[in-house]
Amino acid sequence: MTALFRLLARLPLTWLQTLGQGLGWLAWWASPTYRRRFVDNTQAAGLSWAQVRPAIGAAGVMLAELPWLWMRKARGQPIPLQWDGSEHVEQGLEEGRGVIVLSPHLGCWELGAQILAERWGSQHGPLWVMYRPARKAWLEALVAHSRQRPNLQAAPANQSGVRQLLRALRQGGLVALLPDQVPPLGQGVWAPFWGRDAYTITLAARLARQTQARVVMAWCERLPIGQGFIAHVEPWEFSGLYDPQTPVEEAVLAMNAHIESMVRRAPAQYLWGYARYKQPRAQG
Repeated sequence: MTALFRLLARLPLTWLQTLGQGLGWLAWWASPTYRRRFVDNTQAAGLSWAQVRPAIGAAGVMLAELPWLWMRKARGQPIPLQWDGSEHVEQGLEEGRGVIVLSPHLGCWELGAQILAERWGSQHGPLWVMYRPARKAWLEALVAHSRQRPNLQAAPANQSGVRQLLRALRQGGLVALLPDQVPPLGQGVWAPFWGRDAYTITLAARLARQTQARVVMAWCERLPIGQGFIAHVEPWEFSGLYDPQTPVEEAVLAMNAHIESMVRRAPAQYLWGYARYKQPRAQG
């Protein structure tokens, strides 16, 4: 499989993204479960078919561009990238507070960690991401190899990993989390997301309160095929974030509401097929 990824990585990004459009629709027609989940999620969000239809192809693009993204560094391939709001990260790092980057399943979220590590890692230390190994051994080997890059470190999804994230933030560094990924049992609370209860991480709020780190929301907008990406960064402003008297559940509600507002701006690039409302797994 690694050999196949290396072969695909030699193709132009335009070709892979075009191929991905077809793969997205193939997955749509091949899986009734996926179609049902996609439709249920978009209807819960109150969005029209015209707004979300392009997300079917975009899901395939997300997969097809992985070889290029994972292998590009070794091949010296630059990213066609623009920044919007990078000063929000800069300010937190300059203040020495550390920065927590929350990046939902919106746009090219695989690219986010790479560009954060490349832009700020050499000056402020590695970007730390919470990482849960893939269930398939071949996939885990591929992912682990592909994500090994300078200034990017993975912390296990357990208490040891949380302690590592705390250390990084207290040293004024960078941490990235997926705020709309279902965490293991005991690491979240049930909170509304598009009007339905979803098990949601409390880690972002807990880390912010313990370290006073700045929290930002970020996503990589995928421009029309072959034209690259725009990295958007915006502050997450919740008045009770650093107040220990404010229940953490209120912070989670505010976080979900902010993610919803981001997705409404670009519904065609959200991963609507993700099983957001599934039951959490027991910690292993």
